[in-house]
Formats: sequence, structure tokens, C-alpha cells
Amino acid sequence: MNTPAKLTGFVTAVAAVFGIALLVGAAVGPVEEQTEDPTASAHDAGHGNGIVTGSAAETPAVEEIPGGLMTYRNGYALALAETDLESGEDRNLTFAINGPGGAPVTDFDVTHDKELHLIAVRRDFTGFQHVHPVLDENTGIWSVDVDLTPGTWRVFTDFTPTGGESLTLGADLAVAGEFVPAAPQADNRTATVDDYEVTLDGDLSSGSDAMLTLTVSKDGRPLTDLQPYLGAYGHLVALRGGDLAYLHVHPDGTPGDGTTRPGPEVVFHTSVPSAGTYHLYLDFQHDGVVRTAAFTLTAGGTGEVQPGSGAHGDHSHSGR
Repeated sequence: MNTPAKLTGFVTAVAAVFGIALLVGAAVGPVEEQTEDPTASAHDAGHGNGIVTGSAAETPAVEEIPGGLMTYRNGYALALAETDLESGEDRNLTFAINGPGGAPVTDFDVTHDKELHLIAVRRDFTGFQHVHPVLDENTGIWSVDVDLTPGTWRVFTDFTPTGGESLTLGADLAVAGEFVPAAPQADNRTATVDDYEVTLDGDLSSGSDAMLTLTVSKDGRPLTDLQPYLGAYGHLVALRGGDLAYLHVHPDGTPGDGTTRPGPEVVFHTSVPSAGTYHLYLDFQHDGVVRTAAFTLTAGGTGEVQPGSGAHGDHSHSGR
């Protein structure tokens, strides 16, 4: 699939698309905030760089919209080179982050040891991957290999443009093949991965802050020698059921600060915008290997329950 000829053709095509974006930006002036329905699929919007313009009066306040629901925000756009890929391992995903002027951004701040974090997950919350693309600083094009099964995937880019605010942009990716959605996931507070067991303590409730404690054991023995991963002893991603809203979760302490212990407990702080189902993924490193433990929690509170808050965020089938 990733032949030199195809890559050369792709780079030429992307350059042409970005050139058009620059011309449009110059013709119409500053790009205004996106006004797409946050719960709508970004697959259709992914074409043409996924940019929709509208008046500022129609735009909700930024703080009211969780991350990852929008392809375009605050003048920055996630532009996937392709919104359709074949299924299989090591499929090359290529994209750019276009800035307010329409050109690809090449300067990013380092956050959690990386300039950009990419999360890929199928819309039934399976196949979670947290990877770190490589940036071609000459073109502004990012590239990374991901493993894809048939179905509709959501791709999140978590980054901070130099001089700007932290952003999470998302777009849908269609993967060809027969798609059988996974069964809805019941709440679980214990996850097993290889010889490791991870337990989760703490509750989520809309409108209030929560402290979540993840405890890691191996073969029944609590681990006290976790290794730093992305500047912490664990990295937690939370996605809301139904629309896959991406929530920032902050770890307690920093390895080497003299007080943060390397396990068995890793503590995180977060808040959720509504009642409903949330899917959490903990990446932790031990013996030089990063592993992922997955959990599902139901948040109570006074917030509105999200429609379709079970595992089936998308029931569409791809039979191509």
C-alpha cells in the first residue's frame, strides 16, 4: 500500500490542497469559528479539510465544547490526507494541522514529552491506540502507522501550537471491510492485560471534580517499579459514550520530584461535562513495554445523559 510512487503522488496532492487553502484564506480573509453540530459525524466534514465557516454569533463558547468533537477550532484544522483506508496492520496515516492562515503548522510545544499525541479508536471503543507521529518540518506533514480493522474510526490529535492554546481536534476515518460492532461494554473497574491487573477506584459525576486511582499489580503483587511514560507513571485518556468527546485527564506528580512514587498507585484528576458512560484507557510502562488497560464507568450527576451512551457510538457498516 505504501509504495514510494503512492507517497510521492500523495505529497503532491496534499501540497495542491494546501495551496488551495492558502488562496482561499487570502481571498476571504480570517477564517471564522466552525459551527458544526458537535455530535455529528466528522467523516463528511473530513473532505475539503473538514472546514465549515459561519458567523461568530452562531458559535458556542469554546469552553462549552469538549475536545475532539470538531475538525476545526480556534483557526486550526485537522486535515487528513485520506479519510478512507484499507484495513490491516501498519497502515500509514498522514495528515497536517493547518493554521489560521491556511498553511500547515510546523512549530509545536512539547507536552507530555511529545509535540503531538494521536489517539485512534474505533467508534465501538475497540482498537484503542496512542501513538506519536513524525513531523516533516519542511512540509508540515505528519505520518504514523496504525493498525485498523473494518468500521468507522475516530482520530484525535492532541497538541499545542507554539504561541497558542492546547487543542484536541478529531476526524472520522472509514476503514473498508465487513464490520461487526462489539457488544456494549458494561461498567468494569478491573482490567487484565498480559500478566498485569489494574484496578480503578473513584467515581465520576458531572459538575464535580473526581480523583481516580489506578493500582497496578503483576501476578498478584503490587508493582512499585513502574517506569515513566510521557512524563508520568501513567497516561489516561477518557472518551464519552455516544459522541466520543475527548477529555483531558491530569496525573498527580512527576517522576523524580522526590514525592511521586513509581506505583503501585497512579492518581489522576478529571471532571466530566455530563452524566453518561465514559470509556477510560490507561497506558502504563513496565519492563520497557507500554500496555493499555481499558475501563468503562457510568457518571451520575445532574448533567444531561448522552443519547446512545453505550458502546455503539456508530452502527454504520462498511462493506466495500
